[in-house]
Amino acid sequence: MNQDYSKFGEKFTRYSGITQLMDDLGKANHSDDENIIMLGGGNPALIPEAHDIFVSELKALIDNNEVDQMLSRYDGPKGSEVFVRVLVEMLNTNYDWHLDEGNVAITNGSQSSFFSLFNLFAGEMPDGSKRKVLLPIAPEYIGYADQGLSADMFVSVKPKIHELDDQQFKYQIDFDKLEQTLKQEDIGIICISRPTNPTGNVITDDELAQLDNIAQANNIPLIVDNAYGQPFPGAIYTDATLSWNDNTILCLSLSKLGLPGVRTGIVIANHATIEAMSRVSGILTLAPSSVGPALVTRLVKSQEIMRLANDVIKPFYQNKATIAQQIFYDVFGGTSAKLHKLEGAFFMWIWFPDLKMTSEELYQQLKAKGVYIIPGHNFFIGMDNTWPHQHQCIRINYAKDETTLRKGLEVIYNEVSL
Repeated sequence: MNQDYSKFGEKFTRYSGITQLMDDLGKANHSDDENIIMLGGGNPALIPEAHDIFVSELKALIDNNEVDQMLSRYDGPKGSEVFVRVLVEMLNTNYDWHLDEGNVAITNGSQSSFFSLFNLFAGEMPDGSKRKVLLPIAPEYIGYADQGLSADMFVSVKPKIHELDDQQFKYQIDFDKLEQTLKQEDIGIICISRPTNPTGNVITDDELAQLDNIAQANNIPLIVDNAYGQPFPGAIYTDATLSWNDNTILCLSLSKLGLPGVRTGIVIANHATIEAMSRVSGILTLAPSSVGPALVTRLVKSQEIMRLANDVIKPFYQNKATIAQQIFYDVFGGTSAKLHKLEGAFFMWIWFPDLKMTSEELYQQLKAKGVYIIPGHNFFIGMDNTWPHQHQCIRINYAKDETTLRKGLEVIYNEVSL
C-alpha cells in the first residue's frame, strides 16, 4: 500500500548509504552462512581484555545493587550527572582544560549528536536564509549525509591527493578551496572527523589549528568528531594532540571502545550549545540511555579507561593496521591499486585508478559472492558526482581476523582485474 508521507517522511524513508551499510552489517552478523566475508560496516572488534573489563563492570553493578539507576530511573536530558562529573574531572586532569558540568551532554550515540548539532546550526534559519554544514575534506563519514532536515545542507571541499611511496596516498585539506567555499556559501557549522572515517586520515595539529582559526574568524562553530580518536578509544597511530576551546564542539563515543550496543555519545561544547542540546534531547528522547554511562563511570573516575585505550585498544588496532597493510601488498603489490596511509581508526581505503566499473557495481558483484564492502561514492558528501575518483574507491573494515581479510581481498583482486 502506498503511503503519503510528509516531507520529513519522504526524506528519512528513502534508501541511503548509511541504511545500506547497516542493513548489510545486520544481515551478515546474524547470518548462518559461514562463507560470508563481512568487510563492510563499522563494528569494532571484540577485544577479549576490553570485553572482560566491561562484563566485570556489569557484574559489579549487579552485585552491588547499583543497576536501579541504570535500568529503572530516568537521568536528566543532559544525561547521567555522576558520569558527567567524573568525565569532566578526567578531561581537566589530563588536558589542563577548564570544563565544568555545563560543558558536557550525553546523547543516544553519535548519530543522535550530529542530528541535533547539524540542525541547530544549519538548515533553514528564522529569517528564511539557509545555511550549510561545511566538510573541509571529502571523503567523510557516510553517517553525516542524511542528517539534515533541509535539502542540500552539506557542502564539502575537494581534497588534494598527495601520492606517497609504496602505492600509498594521503588526502589533504585544500585551504584555498576551503576559503573560496566560505565566501560562496552561507556556512553555519564546520565538521571534520579525526581520524577520518572512511580513510583513516588524521589531519595534523597544524591543519586543525588552521581550521580552528578560520572557524573563529568567521564566527562558525567547529565540530571535531573523535569517535575513533582521543581520549578513547585512542585509535590514532601518528602524532596528534587533543585540543578544545569555547568554539570547538568535541564529539566522543563509547562505541569504538567495544560498546556499540549501548548507544552513548558525548558532546563537549560551550554552555549555550550544551543547553540547546539538552532542550532538544528532552523533546526528542526525554533523556539519553543510562546504560553506557553507568557501565563506564568507575573506569572514568579511576582513569582506567585511559589505560584501556592506550595500552589495550590502540595497540590492538595498530597491530591490525600493520597486518592489513602487509596483506594489501601481498594481494595488490605491483598493481595500480593504492592504499590511503593508515593513520588511525580501523578502515582500509583503497583507490583503483584503473577500475573498469564503478565502486557501486563492484559492491554489487562482490555482494553476490558473499563479500561485503562499502562503495566509496557514498562518502563524497556535498559534492557533485562528476569527479571519477569518487567511483574508484572502496572502504574495508580490517578489524577482522587475518584469514578473513586476506580471503576477502583476494576475491576483490579477482573482481577488479587489475
